[in-house]
Amino acid sequence: MPTKERTQILDHWEIDQKIRRMAHEIYEDHYKEKSLVVVGVKDQGVIVAKRLVEELRAISSLEIEVMELDMHKDQPLKHDIHLSGDLSGLKSKVVLVVDDVLNSGRTLIYGVRFLLAAGPKSLRTVVLVDRIHRTFPIRADYVGLTLSTNIKEHIEVEMAGKQHAAYIQ
Repeated sequence: MPTKERTQILDHWEIDQKIRRMAHEIYEDHYKEKSLVVVGVKDQGVIVAKRLVEELRAISSLEIEVMELDMHKDQPLKHDIHLSGDLSGLKSKVVLVVDDVLNSGRTLIYGVRFLLAAGPKSLRTVVLVDRIHRTFPIRADYVGLTLSTNIKEHIEVEMAGKQHAAYIQ
């Protein structure tokens, strides 16, 4: 069976540019805050979150705590969700949930649902690529790139190493 061809939609420089722009948007919206909690969805979302935090620290004096959200992306209700930090520590804090791709919305909506139990002051969502094919009623507040794809196409973000890229297949 032939493999599907991948087409690069973002290169390393474009990904860095998108993350930098999102960091500026986030800071513009939250410059009056003293701190933020950035929660990256494991695996790729954590890498995007860490890059976003680097940019935020470069442009602001915000105190930023980074946490990881570990969950089963396909069956979140059948598996426990784990947060690397103390969930109660999110109470009355500004929380940003970060993932690489917003596809059906399942991962973000269940992740947000889990984090809302802590009673944050506000909770916003951040994605590098938004595919617009949602099955669940959630949207990203901060988006690097919005793509209109067909349901059979797959977006893959590679953030490992120094050369980041995003592909459609």
